Amino acid sequence: MSEKAIFAGGCFWCMIQPFDTQPGIVSVTSGYTGGHVANPTYEQVLSHTTGHTEAVEIEFDPTIMSYEKLVEIYWQQTDPTDALGQFEDRGDNYRPVIFYTNEQQKITAEKSRQALQESGRFTEPIVTTIEPAVVFYPAEDYHQNFYQKEPERFENAHTKRANFIEENW
Repeated sequence: MSEKAIFAGGCFWCMIQPFDTQPGIVSVTSGYTGGHVANPTYEQVLSHTTGHTEAVEIEFDPTIMSYEKLVEIYWQQTDPTDALGQFEDRGDNYRPVIFYTNEQQKITAEKSRQALQESGRFTEPIVTTIEPAVVFYPAEDYHQNFYQKEPERFENAHTKRANFIEENW
């Protein structure tokens, strides 16, 4: 039986590939969550009026890929010290959030965040929030599997993130 995990960490284009290529991943869907408008469009989310955050919903087989491992992968895709966006993506719709779907995910995410803070890897506080999951709306089709559909645009969007990861992990 599969489970779902939802992570927000900047542009969802760059959040798909690191999870999609892991064993035990059933699917990774780009979308929007955390807002107050039903079925928002990309343009609405970009307007900063819906309260949504770009995120990925990951369906995974927990017998192959643990939620704990997904959280570890997540940390390595974000700047957990930047609450106002990620890399070149600025604004509340790009804020870093771990959305938990059950109490065990919440506990795992909180322990992991605390361990990251205590590790000393970052000199600034870890500001990634851990929030209960709410309705997840899949993004438009052209946003799905972007790294496969538009490899050159993906590489351009991914450059700053990749440099940060290389320097910090």
